[in-house]
Amino acid sequence: MREEKISPLYQFDLAYQPSLQHYIAGVDEAGRGPLAGPVVAASVILDYRDIIPSINDSKRLSAKKREYLLGRIETNARSIGIAIVDHTTIDEINILNASKKAMKIALDQLDPPPHMALIDAVSLDDLDYLYYPIIKGDARSAAIAAASIVAKVTRDRLMMDYHKEYPSYRFDKHKGYPTQEHLRVLRQIGPCPIHRRTYKPVRDAIEAFSFRRV
Repeated sequence: MREEKISPLYQFDLAYQPSLQHYIAGVDEAGRGPLAGPVVAASVILDYRDIIPSINDSKRLSAKKREYLLGRIETNARSIGIAIVDHTTIDEINILNASKKAMKIALDQLDPPPHMALIDAVSLDDLDYLYYPIIKGDARSAAIAAASIVAKVTRDRLMMDYHKEYPSYRFDKHKGYPTQEHLRVLRQIGPCPIHRRTYKPVRDAIEAFSFRRV
């Protein structure tokens, strides 16, 4: 494995790794911004002996590329953890705390456990090992980028399933994010059971829809 073939994202991680027996977990989430559905967190311990070409922040990849890379990550990784925190919990404890909860659960699923965690922009309490919150980590760290891909694909698949249950909202197109189409439908027919009631556009839609029905 020649150094010139190692991407900057891998070089970033290797600066934290004293040996190949030192396991680094990358952690990221998908779904903080949507008006509906869960937040999903993933943790990934990559095998750095086998570089995955073109791994990157999930937001910079097409859906087809993310699906392809997910398969590579699943084959490569020493361990993967995935946690899903639903819309009800998000409304109860807020999205930041729900994201942290999901990240901790995802980390707890790793076997073997990591020696260190690189986390996308979030600080977590009560971990038994070192961790570093990395600003824009999904664009800087291979492990965090891998976690972002796992979380994004997992959540997108869940929202495709929700589309079958609530087709009027077109979750298959926007995955719950506040697009103009989503907001228009929300104003027209009100929220469905998986909408986050504490998010302002949803609250506004509930009030507007209730007013029209009076």
